[in-house]
Amino acid sequence: MRLLDRPVWNALTSGWAALAEGDARAWRLNRDYGVFGAAGDRSSESLAALAALVPPDGELWTVEKELWPAPPGTRVDRSAACVQMVAEAITPAPQLPFEVVPLGEDDAAEMFALAMLTEPGPYVAHTNRLGAFIGVRQEGRLVAMAGERMRMPGLAEVSGVCTHPDFRGRGYAGALMRAVAERMLARGETPFLHAYASNAGAIALYESLGFRVDGEVTASVLVRA
Repeated sequence: MRLLDRPVWNALTSGWAALAEGDARAWRLNRDYGVFGAAGDRSSESLAALAALVPPDGELWTVEKELWPAPPGTRVDRSAACVQMVAEAITPAPQLPFEVVPLGEDDAAEMFALAMLTEPGPYVAHTNRLGAFIGVRQEGRLVAMAGERMRMPGLAEVSGVCTHPDFRGRGYAGALMRAVAERMLARGETPFLHAYASNAGAIALYESLGFRVDGEVTASVLVRA
């Protein structure tokens, strides 16, 4: 089975295992780090175990190649078709006239605020701890960032890419994604990412960096029924 056919399950049982909650029937990422979960299979026992991991006051996101039934006691609040993109190499680029800086715990509050403003995808209090993040600052203000999220054997996900609306169109997103992906390649990992299939502009940007579409999945948001 291709690891990217079930990215959440394979991340939760490998790179995210230390942060996984549940058991062999179903796992979810610790709520302080993210909103993702997956069942081991489609059995009634596994689906019931996944349902138990859906918070009463929140959401649980699944990402699957095949359509799965909503677990008992839950419903799909919304879903979207996504493409998975991978890069075996990154397109070279000229040096850009801005500095890329590492981001850490001291930057967490600003990172969270930027993510809440721009909504790059699911981002919660400690998502910044899932992997190394980098960013761009202007006059001391964090205006763009990108980092890492899912990890599984031989694969690492570029995620959390966002730019403040006042600073778009300056090449920040592409430069940060290139730097994150090049770091993954240097570690011997293949970078991958998810993009909404309807977002042609984003997909074109990623293709210009060296990513290619490798498959399709559906992201579904489960809530209590």
